[in-house]
Amino acid sequence: MERATVRVTGVVQSVGFRPFVYRRAVDHDLRGAVRNLGDAGVRIELEGDPDAVDALLAALREEPPPLSTVETVEVDRRSVDTPAFEAFAIVPSDDAHADDGAHADADGGTLPPDTATCDRCLGDLRDPDSRFHRYWATACVDCGPRFTVVESLPFDRPTTSMAAFPLCEACRDVYGDPADRRYHAQTMACPDCGPRLRYGTVPTPAAVGAADPPTDGRDPFPDALETVAERAAAVRATADTVTDGGIAVLKGVGGAHLACDATDPAAVGALRERTGRPDKPFAVMAPDLDAVDRIAGMTASEREALASHRRPIVLLSAAGDTPLAAGVAPGLHTVGVMLPYSGVHHLLFDRVGVPLVVTSANPPGQPMYRANGPLVAGLADVADGFLLHDRRIVSRCDDSVVRVADGARRPIRRSRGFVPTPVPVAAPDVAGPGDGADVLAVGPELDVAAAVRHDGDCYLTQHVGDVDGPETLSFLESAIARLLAVTGLEHPPVVAHDAHPSFVTTDYADRLVAEGPADRTIAVQHHHAHAASVLAEHARDRAVALTLDGVGYGPDGTVWGGEVLDASRAEYERVGGLAPVPMPGGDRATEHPARMVAGLLDAGDGPVSETLERHGVGFPGGDEERSLVVQQLDAEVNTPVTTSAGRFLDAVSALLGVSTDRSYEGEPAMRLEAVAAEGTAADIEVPTATVEGRPVVDTPWLFRTLGDRLADGDPKTDVAATAQAALARGLAGLAVDAANDRNVGAVALTGGVAYNDHISEIVRQVVEAAGLTLVGNERVPPGDGGIAYGQAVVAGARERR
Repeated sequence: MERATVRVTGVVQSVGFRPFVYRRAVDHDLRGAVRNLGDAGVRIELEGDPDAVDALLAALREEPPPLSTVETVEVDRRSVDTPAFEAFAIVPSDDAHADDGAHADADGGTLPPDTATCDRCLGDLRDPDSRFHRYWATACVDCGPRFTVVESLPFDRPTTSMAAFPLCEACRDVYGDPADRRYHAQTMACPDCGPRLRYGTVPTPAAVGAADPPTDGRDPFPDALETVAERAAAVRATADTVTDGGIAVLKGVGGAHLACDATDPAAVGALRERTGRPDKPFAVMAPDLDAVDRIAGMTASEREALASHRRPIVLLSAAGDTPLAAGVAPGLHTVGVMLPYSGVHHLLFDRVGVPLVVTSANPPGQPMYRANGPLVAGLADVADGFLLHDRRIVSRCDDSVVRVADGARRPIRRSRGFVPTPVPVAAPDVAGPGDGADVLAVGPELDVAAAVRHDGDCYLTQHVGDVDGPETLSFLESAIARLLAVTGLEHPPVVAHDAHPSFVTTDYADRLVAEGPADRTIAVQHHHAHAASVLAEHARDRAVALTLDGVGYGPDGTVWGGEVLDASRAEYERVGGLAPVPMPGGDRATEHPARMVAGLLDAGDGPVSETLERHGVGFPGGDEERSLVVQQLDAEVNTPVTTSAGRFLDAVSALLGVSTDRSYEGEPAMRLEAVAAEGTAADIEVPTATVEGRPVVDTPWLFRTLGDRLADGDPKTDVAATAQAALARGLAGLAVDAANDRNVGAVALTGGVAYNDHISEIVRQVVEAAGLTLVGNERVPPGDGGIAYGQAVVAGARERR
């Protein structure tokens, strides 16, 4: 007989790991015990036949529960003559606070993220003989909400918003049965004891007043909501609303969506008009992968991402004969698609035979609504009906978004399904416990997610958004507090922030030191943070980094965004990039790309005004604004200098008449990519110039050349493709030269431009042709949503130095 003591680390608490071990041990006729450890691991004692022990250990490594992540399995085996156990049992945890749910302590948390309804729960939902038949909130240890419902640790029912829903006798029985997959499933419920579902309308939006605060732990249904139906009938009423061309609010796991028929142009148009979102692309939810095939093309990687338990929105190539209304993603060749991830979604698609637009239920620039009262009060003049439930959403959490660019999966927004799972800070930067200070990184200004670095892990908050006002700053503060609560970490003494002196997040970092609890700040240059995020993901000390985006504050006071950096984790050197050009009107050039056309023309040779007129470049203020812009350039008044790759692409978009005004972040460049996807790039060799001792791509020359080709009759599609290809080749060539000159073996590609499929492909081809390795972001967004991770990496490296 053999006895084995096993210690397992990773995400192994609150994911059904102990019941899994129990069932496997019983199946293999093993005796012993399994318990949670105070360091967030699991300890297993096994007694029995050595082959049976081998089988269980293999299952731990190869077939763990769906939501678990096994990082290490340490085993101490020995032969024994006398058994110490009579049977196998799940025993109390070593730590009094780590009961039967998730546990986190000073070494970091293991609370898993919210995940999609699993296949077995979905089977129960559809089984007429099941207690859970047609019940929207069914869940088990393999699925359901976690992060969005927990108030504090440990993750036990009393510390979640499910505390308001005591288990009925039948649910208590399975909750206490180790052989059942709902054993200690903290969010399980049934129609007799769980959260209720209600559909209602608001007959007079102007009469909606403030909602009553929760009194019994539930999210109350507002008095202003005129109840139409409850439970299964509520889903039918919602289906009727959207199939009749209406707009419905769907309260979900981490917030709420506005939904309408994605194939109905009138419904989509009404949603745009009522929400004030004239062009920003809407996401679409399809009932299954077969339905996705009818609206978009999918690669194997995209299909895998769609169907994963994380259920992100995946940007796909729109089908040529798509049934979607043109207004879903106007001017783009991609469409964001996701599959159902909650019981409500599945029940709704049982009655709705078309894809649905699902877009966040929030006013532009404000955090998403998460409580019934604000939902009804804030959207009474937008929605025709409300499908609500009375389970409180403790932490709002937007849908995650990913895109596959040049075959690599790039997160665009890392939120639901991922948070609060940590992202490793890969060796050689990993510090041992106590080696170096913990760091809080508060991110930049746009697309913010904050991060807390502790030892070899970095925990990111959910997507917060643009922190440019009091509402989103309050959301950022609460998101950080919640992250610390669910990881069990203390507030770090070091706060990393963007080097831009005027960001709200910079002021917030300073305030954390002035008022406590932090004692020092570290400013991190925007593009260095981008570069460091790739280094940490790929366990590299150094790379030549192409950091390409729209805007980042440079230490020279100019606007960076098309940079070649020789970057380590602690330091960087600017060794190349794009030629500096003026931005007439400063930020107005970002909103109105025609101004960047003028700036690029002014930086080159030839007349500006005549060229603008010859190409028919339109300005919002017509000829008067065009004349004013030219005067600004001549007088060098309010014309800050930029090297931004994003602004160059915006200018090309305006030159071609593709996008002359920006209504959402990235719109001109995204529309340009859609046009370029239909074109053929000309092979243009772009010259370089020297600026302050560094080589730069001569973008004014390139821009003039593109204009000449357009004037000579080249199709807009070909000019767009040529612009992207020439920019990519020029920058990649500079990066290769710098890497070879400095004996650096890798080139990193990061920043928002890294989402561009064609640019990413050309950069990779140039880098690999030179015998170098190309690395990019795969776990955190290349865009600004990954900046906080990079800030934490840089600050940690500087602290240890």
